[in-house]
Amino acid sequence: MTIDSQAKVLSNRYLALDVLRGMTIAFMIIVNTPGNWSALYAPLAHADWHGFTPTDLVFPTFLFVVGNAMSFAMKKLQEIPKAQFYKKVFKRTFLIFLIGWLLNAFPFFDYNEAGEIVFINLTEVRLVGVLQRIALCYFFAALILYWGGEKLGWIFSGLALIAYWPIMYYFGDAGDPYSLTGNAAIKLDRILIGESRMYMGEGIPFDPEGILSTLTSIVNVIAGYLTGKLIQRKGNTIATIQTLFVSGILLVVLSYAWDLIFPINKKIWTSPYVSLTVGWDLLILGGLIFIIELRKHTSWTFFFQAFGRNPLILYVLSGVVISIFSMIPVGENSLQDAIYSTLFTSWLSPKNASFLFAISYMLLIWAIGYWMDQRKIYIRV
Repeated sequence: MTIDSQAKVLSNRYLALDVLRGMTIAFMIIVNTPGNWSALYAPLAHADWHGFTPTDLVFPTFLFVVGNAMSFAMKKLQEIPKAQFYKKVFKRTFLIFLIGWLLNAFPFFDYNEAGEIVFINLTEVRLVGVLQRIALCYFFAALILYWGGEKLGWIFSGLALIAYWPIMYYFGDAGDPYSLTGNAAIKLDRILIGESRMYMGEGIPFDPEGILSTLTSIVNVIAGYLTGKLIQRKGNTIATIQTLFVSGILLVVLSYAWDLIFPINKKIWTSPYVSLTVGWDLLILGGLIFIIELRKHTSWTFFFQAFGRNPLILYVLSGVVISIFSMIPVGENSLQDAIYSTLFTSWLSPKNASFLFAISYMLLIWAIGYWMDQRKIYIRV
């Protein structure tokens, strides 16, 4: 991990990308840290299983901007010796994966029934997660694009999305191959990861960032790369925006047609889910290019640039800081509970209190990012 004091960041080349990345981090923090998980507005909750909400767009959009950024960096990477390229990609993958795993393990201790501090069993820490998926998708996308460029990117994406469908169908339960308990992804993860190291948020060992669904999530990164190359060739023009809009609409329509026989589902990252999220990303990015690059309305972008210039460290901090808040005792409760009850639930309805807490916490992380940006501190892996 290095600190770049020279402010050599992607936003100098592509402000719309930086803003999109910043918007994604801001929304990701909001949906990850509500005041009360039982009091959420519907758009701020993931779909229970099949279906789609705005929250389900956040993670694939982050993968999309990873690919978009890669489209600017790949030319330089292709100019360095092969050994150096592989070393760089492997190192970055390992560090991001490790940070994600350590974030799962944080704070590395718990309290037993007697109130004594005991260190957690590291062999039972959840193996995968958001950062781990980002690491793996970056790794495979980088190799695919390095070996075969845009052509291999298109071929892999098409084959991955098409092949994932029969894989899920034939290796899932005969009665309902796309169910929580009967899908092929959970079966593979139980074998290769083990139930003790899987996510328990669904009430059973099931990991939404598991091994099999990584196959289709790689496509979100490649789609971002291909979009970035398209923009570089065509420039920030009306023709570019029209291409993004038409492509986005076609992908959204395709996804809902496909949904009739292969459900849109984030938690098993189905092929129509990829089509839908890439379609929306193209529409959003096209709109940002129109507003920022063509119309030059940039006065509002500084807020999101603070997030977009330090996305990884701010995402990690958003998880660490809230964990620390929950660990600090205040009377019989934690600091987080004390803040929430005093400043929010005391005068707001449950959903409004939960939402305003999430907004306030996002602004706290933004303040850290803004402070870093003002001092030209950019932490990259």
